[in-house]
Amino acid sequence: MKILIAIGSKHYSEPTLHLGMKVAQAFNAKVTIIDVGEKISEFSSQLVELAQDQMESWDFDPPGVDVLEWAFNYLSDNDLIDSKQIETGFPKNRLIDDGEDRKLVYLSGTVCEDVNLILRNGDIISELREEVQYGGYDVTIVGKSQKRNMSHDLLQYINSSILVVNKYDTEKFNRVLLPIDDSPGSMKAVKYGIRVALAYKIGIDIVTIIGNGVSTANGDNLKVTKIIKLIRRSGVDYKHLEEKGDTVEKIIEKANDDKIIVMRASNMNPIKRYFKGSKPLSVMNKCNVPILIVK
Repeated sequence: MKILIAIGSKHYSEPTLHLGMKVAQAFNAKVTIIDVGEKISEFSSQLVELAQDQMESWDFDPPGVDVLEWAFNYLSDNDLIDSKQIETGFPKNRLIDDGEDRKLVYLSGTVCEDVNLILRNGDIISELREEVQYGGYDVTIVGKSQKRNMSHDLLQYINSSILVVNKYDTEKFNRVLLPIDDSPGSMKAVKYGIRVALAYKIGIDIVTIIGNGVSTANGDNLKVTKIIKLIRRSGVDYKHLEEKGDTVEKIIEKANDDKIIVMRASNMNPIKRYFKGSKPLSVMNKCNVPILIVK
């Protein structure tokens, strides 16, 4: 399992990094923390290269390095990297340029298999998409953007599952909300939900929605029965709720402000999804809790 955690600010990215490392621990994943800075013009790039040559004497940091250093300090303060690396400090003058427009810091994690820091510059969606393709990540973890188009683009163009971290109170974070139906992909979402529940030592609320008088997945459905059996065998406490009404509204209502939502991505045709939207996208735009959309 490989997880990519996208940060962009020393002031607003702590919830993203905190939850991201917790999820990575749950999956015993290889972790890469990435900062995508503003695109550097060719002229500015030449200045940066010149500054890097003189960095020790000028004490000059390339753009974005301060965010990586903040992430390093967060990992250090929470004992998430090897103590020897904590002692030596952040190697800002020894960033590795791999020739792929990426600058890296390799670290040895304590709760995860590997922890790496990466700096890219450019458009955030394009750079994240390229990084996911380059690294073959299973889950990309991001903070919630206030721009609706960016939320859409994240789901549309990034070829991995997406965990969107909203503002949340960790003291009230006490259940996983798992909306399910009988469509393909549900079982993978269930497995992800179980891993998150085990990591946080919390239970799962399974919810199925009845719309227009027809249940999308009732208790007698063979797939739902299989899902419940899998959760029971994992040892996770669970409840199965069946609700009537609009799917998006019911999911948001049940999530309240104290759950993490885990749901499968829409299998709708991309063109229809663009014009009509999708349930996961609608939930992501309207809710105030973290949501893991599983592809």
